[in-house]
Amino acid sequence: MKRILGWSLLLGVAVLALTGCRSTYYAAYEKFGVHKRDLLKKRVEAARDEQKTASEEFKDALTRLKEITGFDGGALEAHYRKLQADYDTCAKRAKAVQSRIRDVETVAGDLFKEWEAEIEQIETESLRDTSRRQLRDTRARYAEMIAALQKAEASMDPVLRKMKDYTLALKHSLNAQAVASLRGESAGIQTEITQLIADMNASIARADEFLQGWH
Repeated sequence: MKRILGWSLLLGVAVLALTGCRSTYYAAYEKFGVHKRDLLKKRVEAARDEQKTASEEFKDALTRLKEITGFDGGALEAHYRKLQADYDTCAKRAKAVQSRIRDVETVAGDLFKEWEAEIEQIETESLRDTSRRQLRDTRARYAEMIAALQKAEASMDPVLRKMKDYTLALKHSLNAQAVASLRGESAGIQTEITQLIADMNASIARADEFLQGWH
């Protein structure tokens, strides 16, 4: 019975999150002893893990592009279908990454706003100054992390658009001549995917640094 009630409460929290009643949503979590700082940690972890998965999926797409570029006969259509599947997977993952980052931004904004308000309630000057300094330091570390996450996020759409163009162009002529004519485009996309993966790795590292300093 307790397990059923627990799941019911968690379901209620999820519904509140979807309906946008954030104050009630936070209050529901606080009943479980989970506060905004805890939620921010969880959201950063989720965004980091989503990017790790996205990085691996873009690596798969990069490998597929290299295979097709080096095509010298055989089942080109099979390679094309795998590339199309890689593109679909990456596009879906990119949306998930974007959603995770929005979650981080929302909770962080609400946490910092609450923190500022609560600092004004501290009457002891030394304690108030300490809390203000902690807020300033946390904001600075957060700013570095979110900038890295946003940079990687911003790199996704241009890469995906070019991948889509390439797969569509390839689809219309599944032969060695088509591959040869698109070799320049493929090389450009491979370069951009490589840079995107580097940006993702940098954002993952920033997220890890932020979490390590989160007490």
